[in-house]
Amino acid sequence: MSVYRSVFRPGLFAGQVILVTGGGSGIGRCTAHELASLGAHVVLLGRKLDKLQTVAEEIVSDGGRCSFHACDIRDEQAVQDVVQAVTATLGHIHGLVNNAGGQYITPLEQISAKGWDAVVATNLTGGFLLARECYLQSMQAHGGAIVNIVADMWGSMPGMAHSGAARAGMVSFTETAALEWAKSGVRVNAVAPGYIASSGMDQYPAEAGPMLREMRETVPAGRFGNEAETSAGIVFLLSPAAAFISGSVLRIDGARPQVRAGWGQVAASEEVQQRDAVKPFDGFHRYKAPKVFQP
Repeated sequence: MSVYRSVFRPGLFAGQVILVTGGGSGIGRCTAHELASLGAHVVLLGRKLDKLQTVAEEIVSDGGRCSFHACDIRDEQAVQDVVQAVTATLGHIHGLVNNAGGQYITPLEQISAKGWDAVVATNLTGGFLLARECYLQSMQAHGGAIVNIVADMWGSMPGMAHSGAARAGMVSFTETAALEWAKSGVRVNAVAPGYIASSGMDQYPAEAGPMLREMRETVPAGRFGNEAETSAGIVFLLSPAAAFISGSVLRIDGARPQVRAGWGQVAASEEVQQRDAVKPFDGFHRYKAPKVFQP
């Protein structure tokens, strides 16, 4: 039977309960698989129960422990209730991966107030609510680690201004929470994925396909990242090896934000991509490339 090929030691998270929002697909699904393979009881949260159930069944089939709850993270009462249900059933919450998010491509001047609020609520407010409730209902008394997933928004996000603003806000929240909650033994960090070949890319309209396929040409590493490479960063920040890391943002982007005119394809050759330091890490045994990249 194929198993997750994690670089971390077996049993690293044995006895721990870790929540993963947006765990029904993409980076969240991959991270949930890796954490479960390392001994954690993973709790999947998301809006679509059928997707969560499918991932939970995968994890259990692979020998892991997993449960799931449908939850709209934008709903304060729903968040309070689901965290209470998890602590009542499983005890302390040791880790939270604030991965749920979403956005759509549109020019700034065409974003409605409703659209702006929806994206900010999903990418910022929901993460705040989950983190706050995990802190109040468990981590304040017992410590823990939180990893917030943001994005490559270092040059802002033209075409997705609502998401860029929300992600920048989440970085600020991360830094503030790291300071205020340190007294309780809680670490708060963020991971900023760049161009990752994840199933989330299939949520964009078909006409965005050519643009998505061409994005790799602007990455110095000459390729897209994958879900396992992102998950590895998340797992590290949750691990004891990161015990003195808090308030930080780990970029996983192949140096994409450093691109300047004339320097966009400095490492795009196949020869460079096969060198050990930069060739893809193929860790997730259930990974499938997004449909937009399939022939």
